[in-house]
Amino acid sequence: MVATGASVLLLVAIVLGSRGLRDFDSALVPYAVATVFLTFGVVYRYTVWVSAPAARRLFKEGWRAALSWENLKHSPTALPKMIATYLGFQKFLGARSHARWAAHQLIFWGCLLAAAITFPLTWGWFTFTADSATGPGYEMRLWGVKLFGFDSESFFGWVLYHGLDLAAVMVIGGAGYFLWRRMRDREAMTGQRFGYDFVPLLALLTISVTGLLLTFSEIYLHGGGYEFLSILHMASVVLTLVYLPFGKFFHIVQRPAAVGMQLFKYTSRKKDDPTGEVFACKRCGQPVDTVAYVENLRGTMRDLKLGFDEWAEYCPRCKRVLRGGAYLSSVKRGFK
Repeated sequence: MVATGASVLLLVAIVLGSRGLRDFDSALVPYAVATVFLTFGVVYRYTVWVSAPAARRLFKEGWRAALSWENLKHSPTALPKMIATYLGFQKFLGARSHARWAAHQLIFWGCLLAAAITFPLTWGWFTFTADSATGPGYEMRLWGVKLFGFDSESFFGWVLYHGLDLAAVMVIGGAGYFLWRRMRDREAMTGQRFGYDFVPLLALLTISVTGLLLTFSEIYLHGGGYEFLSILHMASVVLTLVYLPFGKFFHIVQRPAAVGMQLFKYTSRKKDDPTGEVFACKRCGQPVDTVAYVENLRGTMRDLKLGFDEWAEYCPRCKRVLRGGAYLSSVKRGFK
């Protein structure tokens, strides 16, 4: 019901934003239909994900920390800083590899730029109209309201009209690196799956390459093969949008929730917070995390009825030691 409601709201927004479909381009109907299916799939899976005990606790604690007036008063820059570093620039990836971080940034900002351009155009929200019959000037309108005018022959006009080409180059660079890594790096090759690991990269490359070929056909081939390339590009985009909610790309939608959890952990470590006391490992005495975080984890384990929520009271090293000891006493020594 939630996913259907979101899809209906998008359809209403398309009709209203395109001024009763007057600004809607009928050639973009397949793209618009794909975005409606994308909305349904994303909202459906996100709702199912949030309904699980672990995700529901993460979701609630994240929003509680983000909307807390006390957190805003004591740490006004905490949330914007985490959005910029954790969600935008993803600095945590730099600890793994600078090359992987750079490739991830190329894919992230390339896809973000492409979505910011294509979605409003597909829905008929953005339109470009000539401001005169002879001059090179154009007007950019949003919902029928003029935003600004520009010269199509200027540098700004070139960047505006070739924004998707720039995004495609960025995505090709990032996806190409990860595809090369998955074929050469033993660490990446271990446990990789074609449908889960290779298909998303191949889909991004197909969309980007066919998009660049459309521009190449228009400029250098005078439209030669444009019809075939446009159909191929449209098919790759539509299939990718439909695949996104149910494949590896879904982590794009999940990632913002992790920002809320990081904020929850950050605010619970404050000295003036009574739950900010660090919880010590019951076996070795080393710090595990804050009391609030450990209690949150124990609550999730109780919700899942795992029966061993006290496991959260041990540090990672002691967990491995205890697990090894349990295996030795209960399994290996049991063989006669």
